[in-house]
Amino acid sequence: MPLIPEEPQIHESAQGPRATPASGRTAPTPRPVPGPRPAAPSRPGRPGPVRPAPPVQRAPRDVAGAKPAPSGPAASVVPAPAPATPQIQLIPAPPEGALDAAEEAVDLLLDTGRAPGEVLVITTGEQHPWATHELSFGDTSYWAQHDAGDDVFYADASVASRATARPVVVVAVNGGADDAAVSALPLALGKAGALLIVCGDPQRINAVLGAGV
Repeated sequence: MPLIPEEPQIHESAQGPRATPASGRTAPTPRPVPGPRPAAPSRPGRPGPVRPAPPVQRAPRDVAGAKPAPSGPAASVVPAPAPATPQIQLIPAPPEGALDAAEEAVDLLLDTGRAPGEVLVITTGEQHPWATHELSFGDTSYWAQHDAGDDVFYADASVASRATARPVVVVAVNGGADDAAVSALPLALGKAGALLIVCGDPQRINAVLGAGV
């Protein structure tokens, strides 16, 4: 008697058992015919029925509704604002009168609304009497006055680099070596946030700075 193969392929469209089962063998139970089959899920490690193209090889979509490239403030580069250059004023005064001119400038600044802590005064020659008095108590007490930042601070050109920047810097070119003015004036310009006032002999100041003020 010939052998019947064990159904290597069973099509979903097949309905019912085989028409003529072999004698001596029980006919298989008829399978129900399912409705339309959904797409079979992919097995782990195996592609699904339709093999998609790798994501890295997909062409960009060119359809309506596609997301545009990022734009606006987040994508633009905003340049940093250029640092403001302080205004420079020159008050003519002889070396022996430069400190008095600086004091008058400070008084005018305070009268027009400037806070005392916004003003730094630098001297190139003899120290201001306030600085001399405060230094008599030691450097610690002197620089504590500076760090408090609640009053006008007076500094000699030799130590002015330690002072922090303030909105207004007043320089009294009241003598001293030319080197003191050469170092004090550019330093004062760098520490002045809004206004630099230079009190002294215009010819000497222009000679020191090369007519830079």
